[in-house]
Amino acid sequence: MHLLISILIICLLTFLMPLLLPKNLPRYECLIEAAKKFPDLDPSACEAFLYLLRAGSDSIHGCEAYFAGHDLSQGRFTVLMLLLDKQENRAISRTPAELADLANVTRATMTGLIDTLERDGLVTREPDPVDRRMMAVKLTAKGHFLLNRVLPGYFRHMAELMAPLSETERKALVRLLLKIAPQTAASLPEAAIAS
Repeated sequence: MHLLISILIICLLTFLMPLLLPKNLPRYECLIEAAKKFPDLDPSACEAFLYLLRAGSDSIHGCEAYFAGHDLSQGRFTVLMLLLDKQENRAISRTPAELADLANVTRATMTGLIDTLERDGLVTREPDPVDRRMMAVKLTAKGHFLLNRVLPGYFRHMAELMAPLSETERKALVRLLLKIAPQTAASLPEAAIAS
């Protein structure tokens, strides 16, 4: 019964709160036992899935902590990055609708992100030069300076996380993640896809 409760808690945490996982993931032997009660439970799939969630969750928490030290969030950082021409390291402008589409968030969410970035002087909203009914969002000098200050540490953090893997292992990981990406996209509720 204790095992059944543990599995149910993990399932609830996994699907309702994807960034909240128990400290210790279940041992493979426990998953095999649980599969006897739940025929749809594939122990190896469950184990791989839980470790994928754990690695993702820990990585996200590390990034969030780094960004918080610069008064940023993942969302605010994403908007700033979408307003930067990475090839030439210069600011570009985009409409709020373009930013929402590129960030895969609702327009309301993007409006909130832009509001706080504008309040902090990191972006500006100006009438679009082509269609004055539209607004264009652009990175300010302050926002550009912040990105140039944040990016080296962010890239260092990424490299440190991936350091245990060889280049070959990293490429294999990417291939495997790309292999399951269509499944994860297909499992999203319609509301998430529409946003």
